[in-house]
Amino acid sequence: MHLRHKALAVHLLTASGAVLSMLAMLAAVQGEWALMYLWLVVAFVVDGIDGPLARRYDVEKNWPAYDGVLMDLIIDYLTYVFIPAFALFQSGLLSGWTGWFAIIVIVFGSVVYFADTRMKTRDNSFAGFPGCWNMVILVLFATEPHWFVILLIVTTLSIAMFTGIKFIHPVRTERWRAVSLPVALLWVLLAIWAAWLDFHPGPLVLWGLILTSVWLLVAGAVQQMLPVRRRRA
Repeated sequence: MHLRHKALAVHLLTASGAVLSMLAMLAAVQGEWALMYLWLVVAFVVDGIDGPLARRYDVEKNWPAYDGVLMDLIIDYLTYVFIPAFALFQSGLLSGWTGWFAIIVIVFGSVVYFADTRMKTRDNSFAGFPGCWNMVILVLFATEPHWFVILLIVTTLSIAMFTGIKFIHPVRTERWRAVSLPVALLWVLLAIWAAWLDFHPGPLVLWGLILTSVWLLVAGAVQQMLPVRRRRA
């Protein structure tokens, strides 16, 4: 296959996320939360592999007619923010004013964050919580904590989007990638397992989801507290 055609294929792979988001939304409208999250996890996997492929085949040079970054941001907003926020509201995990507060804060704050040109750090991490609400809300579905805990998590992470706290990208952040990438892959497997069992997977999977999520959330902040020491010449 010619290099240009490979670059086009990567763009089309990214675009397939729109189809996956529609399938997830249709499941969400029907209240089929497990099926919704299975589609979102597939979209999450596609999002994880299309970036490395785009860089490998240099899509900006070999098929510049399509803006892969813009395409990726549109789909990420749907799959990472909009659909999970709808699910949180519609599922009843938060009721009354708390549900309205959560979805407004999530969708409004996230769209502002996604448009922030300062969201990436020099080491390919994120400056502030990167709006990965699909991951957060999946864990909330599986654990079903008290409504006040959910509200506290949503509020804290919404504020964290606009701070200088670093959050790693498990694929692109090189520091500790030997740990972070396997942890992210384990999270995906546990998420599929939890959704497949209609969010009743048992304590082992639940604790696995919690612990892997905690690592992915705090690893960047720990890196900030433990800066890399430069070797003396």
